[in-house]
Amino acid sequence: MRSLPAKQSTLFELERASLAWPGQPVLQAVSLRIQEGEKVALLGKSGAGKSTLLHHLYHQRTEGLAFCPQHPGLVPGLSVFHNIYMGQLAEHHWCYNALNLLRPFKRALQSVSEIAEQVGLNDKLMAKAESLSGGQQQRVALARALFQKQAVFLGDEPVSAVDEQQAEDLLKLIVNTHQTVVIALHNTRHALRYCDRVIGLAAGGIALDAPSSQLTLKDLSEFYVSETSPT
Repeated sequence: MRSLPAKQSTLFELERASLAWPGQPVLQAVSLRIQEGEKVALLGKSGAGKSTLLHHLYHQRTEGLAFCPQHPGLVPGLSVFHNIYMGQLAEHHWCYNALNLLRPFKRALQSVSEIAEQVGLNDKLMAKAESLSGGQQQRVALARALFQKQAVFLGDEPVSAVDEQQAEDLLKLIVNTHQTVVIALHNTRHALRYCDRVIGLAAGGIALDAPSSQLTLKDLSEFYVSETSPT
């Protein structure tokens, strides 16, 4: 007897929701459902509401989820090691965390080193965050999110400050290490290449929601101009 395919569960759902910053409406009457296992790209020009939507999704479901915000939010005077390690602060007793702050434990150092190497920062492990370039700080923030080792990843343009090859490598890492991904991007080629669904925001709502396999760069041109000519 053939077994039925496992039913996907809904992780996020909005039904005609209106989202806003204090005193400033951003998105109106938004209906959206994101299923477990989807890789979703959010596209939209600056101010279209990508960050607002991501923050709403984050607050809708905080458990089992890693969030990488647009602004790194690092502690400037602490090392790369300690900023990445913060991704697992909640996993340990405060006493362990305090001791690890003074002198990193071997196991913690090894675990963080593995993540740092994946984002190309192993040689900066003991450098203070304030000494890093903008792109390096963004990679530390991403590593901190990856270190949480959650099934769901929300990212607000987490590769916008790195070069093209680094962006490709980091996006592969994100989608390969998380079951579900919802990520705001500024590159339409990346959206089509690494995500199976694209949501485009414009004029205060969802202007496009389609499988990436059915889209071309030209279809996405109103949300961002690709670095290559649309085909």
